[in-house]
Amino acid sequence: MSNLRLLLSDVAWPDTTIEQQLCDEAGVELVIASDSSEETLIGLAAGCDGIITCWADITEAVISASGKHCKVVSRMGIGLDNIDVDYCTNQGIPVTNVPDYCLQEVAEHTLASIYSLGRHINTYNLESKSGKYERNVTPPLRRLKGQTIGIIGLGNIGKRVVELVNALGFRVLGFRQDMTKTVQGVELVPFEDLISRSDFITLHLPLTDTNHHMIGAEEFKRMKSTAYLINTARGGLVDHSALATALKAGELAGAALDVQDPEPPDLNTAPYNDPRVIVTPHAAFVSVESLIELRRNSVRNALDILLNRESDKIVNL
Repeated sequence: MSNLRLLLSDVAWPDTTIEQQLCDEAGVELVIASDSSEETLIGLAAGCDGIITCWADITEAVISASGKHCKVVSRMGIGLDNIDVDYCTNQGIPVTNVPDYCLQEVAEHTLASIYSLGRHINTYNLESKSGKYERNVTPPLRRLKGQTIGIIGLGNIGKRVVELVNALGFRVLGFRQDMTKTVQGVELVPFEDLISRSDFITLHLPLTDTNHHMIGAEEFKRMKSTAYLINTARGGLVDHSALATALKAGELAGAALDVQDPEPPDLNTAPYNDPRVIVTPHAAFVSVESLIELRRNSVRNALDILLNRESDKIVNL
């Protein structure tokens, strides 16, 4: 076995069999944190050559605690907002992620949300179980085929959503940071146009310093009163207080929220306790298959850099 050591900052599943097996095969010691507090991670990072993280905050203090040893920070996921990427870049430390492990799962969750909202399945379920067995709903049911879906963010997941909704006969509007990059089957339009024209608005982009609460009070006022918002990306993209206010004012018809800010939220407060809002526990990425891919590939990303000094999943250098 080499003297290389990898710190696993947090575990989001029942065991670490996959992670341990890959490290054992590579001759790398796996150090597993007992908890993800900064104090604990700082103590364990000393002497570690890399860090693998799922949800834990990997701060400058944690990374620098390794001294000059840290050669990689590997994210078990796509988003990087829990890692101090700027510090890693300044120190020449590669940061990796797994950008393609749950494309189908999140796209399917998005599609399920569209149909659940558009067909009032959540409303019918709640009312039927409470003894109100009636078909009348607000807004009234409309055929979904031909309605307009606005996709904000056209990366790997956004493009997979495009494939699914085009196959089902929806009209697709899109907005992305670089509007010169066209996507087949998508009409690229300005952000304000997408907000005002869409029957369903779905978010598929990372959270950054510049897009925090990009869907807020002004955006809700521009939406159709019959429109729905779907967020499977990051909770901080939506101003949830403004969403609660907008729902009360009838500025939109409902929402499906898989990501919250914070997580978990207070489910007894608006908008989470509103029957027009579907809440799921950051589960859009989950399947047996996707979690196996995620765990294997995130460890392999770290090992590629530690053992081979290269990886095609580096996002910052």
